[in-house]
Amino acid sequence: FIRYEKSINYGNYRSGWIISGGVSYRTHVQSQGWQSYVSDGAISGTEGKALRLEAIQIKLTGDLAEKYDIYYRVQAQKFGWLGWAKNGIEAGSAGYSYRLEAIQIMLGYKDTFEPVAIGNSFKAK
Repeated sequence: FIRYEKSINYGNYRSGWIISGGVSYRTHVQSQGWQSYVSDGAISGTEGKALRLEAIQIKLTGDLAEKYDIYYRVQAQKFGWLGWAKNGIEAGSAGYSYRLEAIQIMLGYKDTFEPVAIGNSFKAK
């Protein structure tokens, strides 16, 4: 399962502004498919069922989505590291029964930062 701990407040208190918003995400679970979106610390996936996560989508909400982009990539069993996804694009696989083994996430200012080319982040049968 994926668990996000909200451990920081977004904003710059010295200049008096705070950016509202959060992180929403959903996972593709073995034999169940895509789960509903959850946010800010909620568990995505299953617990105690021994079902693997196969893919993920992550997006920002509120003012965060207006000012920032979220980039992520996954390492999938037998595929290795897949390409970068951005702002809710699917990352992982479906139909292969391959588990996610790792995830890398970065945040950048809207339309000004890209870690590498976006694409090849999802494989489906």
